[in-house]
Amino acid sequence: MRVRDIMSSPVETISHEAMITEAAEKMRTFEVGVLPVMKEDEIVGVITDRDIAIRVVAEGLDPQNTPVSSAMSTEVASCSEDTDMEEAASIMEEKKIHRLLVLGNDNTVSGVLSIGDIARKMEDEHLLHEVLGRICEPANVH
Repeated sequence: MRVRDIMSSPVETISHEAMITEAAEKMRTFEVGVLPVMKEDEIVGVITDRDIAIRVVAEGLDPQNTPVSSAMSTEVASCSEDTDMEEAASIMEEKKIHRLLVLGNDNTVSGVLSIGDIARKMEDEHLLHEVLGRICEPANVH
């Protein structure tokens, strides 16, 4: 099974200059937890609902005056639409992420693969349990 078979698309994006309130409003409107962050036509990061909670709200920053670029994650993990699900799961496991950007042939964002997509749409139950188990392992906390 390929990533294109179960990824969510289309994908909403947001400018790195947008304020956090705009990102949160887009997430609510489109019922998503992640937005790729763009600077012109280039992906420069991702902003997640968790980033907003931890890096803005918990820090007491004003979401109306805090740009997305201040709270986004700059390390962007991605794969192609043709990537095999096991390989995509390995990337998610290695990076300990729950969402993976999917790039089309032109290197633009064509979708997002989330653990929710995997849970809802994978047909191979053995692979499903293996993938979810590896991705959702808790990190070592000291």
